Parts: sequence; C-alpha cells; structure tokens
Amino acid sequence: MKTPLLTTLLAGSLAFATVGCDVDQTQPGEMPDVDVDMEPGTMPEYDVETADVDVSMEEQPVDVPTDIDIETEEQMIETPDVNVDLPDED
Repeated sequence: MKTPLLTTLLAGSLAFATVGCDVDQTQPGEMPDVDVDMEPGTMPEYDVETADVDVSMEEQPVDVPTDIDIETEEQMIETPDVNVDLPDED
C-alpha cells in the first residue's frame, strides 16, 4: 500500500527538481591565476592477491508456488495532489 505512494512522491520530487526552476547566468565565472613550482608526484603501487573464485551451475530441487490467487477490493485513500507553477522564461 505504501509503495505506490512512495513512488509517486519520489517521481514528483524528481520532476520538480528537474523542471521546477529557471536558471540564468548573471555573471561569468573565471579561473584564478596561480603559479606553482613543484616536482611531479607519483601514484602509489599495490601488490594485490585475490581469492580464486570458481562459479559453476548445478540443478537443485526448489519448492515453488504453482497457483497464486490474489483478491483485491477498491478502497479510498489519500494521495498527493501536486501543483507546480514554473517561472516565466524572461
């Protein structure tokens, strides 16, 4: 029962986060001027020994359901009603 509600809320949040704002650049960015004197570094070296893993397939008996009956009934529940007003594109 709670999974559809949670899915709806997450989808609404994602939709709002992706289209719920209008971003306009008001000032260009600029990298700082930096002079650095240094010697190049080195990456660390590692000697890694891992386990030897062998994977194979074999048949095993497993009990599985052969018949599933699901009864449903209609009920009234509260669901979110989301209204989003997007900003004007000026």
